[in-house]
Order: sequence, then C-alpha cells, then structure tokens
Amino acid sequence: MEYLALIGTVTVIHLLAVISPGPDFIVACRNALTYSRKTGIWTAVGFGLGIAIHVFYSLAGLALIISKSILLFNTIKLLGAGYLIYIGLRSVFSKSSKIDLGEHHKKEDITRLAAIRIGFLTNVLNPKATLFFLSLFTLVISPTTPLPIMGLMSAIMIINTTIWFSLVAIFLTQKRIRSIFERSQGVFNKTLGGLLIALGIKVALTEK
Repeated sequence: MEYLALIGTVTVIHLLAVISPGPDFIVACRNALTYSRKTGIWTAVGFGLGIAIHVFYSLAGLALIISKSILLFNTIKLLGAGYLIYIGLRSVFSKSSKIDLGEHHKKEDITRLAAIRIGFLTNVLNPKATLFFLSLFTLVISPTTPLPIMGLMSAIMIINTTIWFSLVAIFLTQKRIRSIFERSQGVFNKTLGGLLIALGIKVALTEK
C-alpha cells in the first residue's frame, strides 16, 4: 500500500511521544495508584479524547493559527500550566488513606466522568501536545494525504494513547505495586504533586 510507510512512521513517532514521561504519565500514575485501576483506565480514555481534539484542530488547520498567534498560544499555555499546578497542589496536600488490596476495597473513588475529565483536560491543555501535532501535521503528514488515510492515522494515535495508559494503570494496580504504594503513599503523593507543580511552572515560563 502506498501510504504504509507514512502510517508506520506516524505510529512510531507518536508512540515514542506517548511513552516519554510527561504530564499525562504522571497523572496516569497518580490516578491509578491513588484511586483504582478503573479510574486509571477512564483517565486513559480522557487522554484519548484529548488526542482526538488535537487531531481535529490539526486537520482543520487551527494548529497553524495557534502557533502564529502569541496571545492564543499563551492563553492555552497558562491554562495548561494552571491546571497542572492545581492537580499538583491537590496531590501535595492530600491525606494518605488505607488501601484495601482485596477485590472490594472501601477507598473512596472518583466517578468515571471525573477521571475522564482529568485525563482530557491534562492532555488537551498541554501546549507541548499542540506543538507536537503541529509539527506532525506540517512536517510529516502532507496536506495531500487522502482523508481516509489521515482518519486511519488519527484513529491509531487515539487508540495507542488509550491502550498505553490503560496498560500503565493495569500494571501499577497489581497487588505488589499497590502494597508498596500503601507503605509510602504520603511520599508518593508529594513527589508526584511536586513534579506536576514543577511541570506547570516550566510550561508557564516556556517561551513560544
């Protein structure tokens, strides 16, 4: 097939970007370990929906407008930075709680919609994601690429994101991993919270 090489290239580039540590990965770890495997997986769905938004505006040409508008880019940047700092502060000041490792743990969880919202906002407000998709759709994917091929690549990126972070949630919620987390939950929350705050500050101070 004529576009197999392009599909393979885009898939590999996106997988490397997804796997690399960033706000999505930290939030995925936080939600899976702090709440539950289910919440971690729904957070992954939120990430996937965020990718869908990035793909949509890239296909519509809005990524180019965002990259050229300092005001619009800075607005997105500050919103994303503020949200990361907000989540980080919540982690830093959260209280440790006992985790029952049985099938029916009593730890209070968040709703699936709340988990999806956290994942979605973390991903869609990340200005680095905007720049990544801008680069991908301007330097790698040609405007002459047929729409069905673009649609296929978009679907692959959304599915890859959701599957990867679902696997992260499944791995982190193994009993042995959760038992380790229970013993050092306070340190874990403050460490990840600190990383999120640092990322938020870094994003806020990053120049276009």
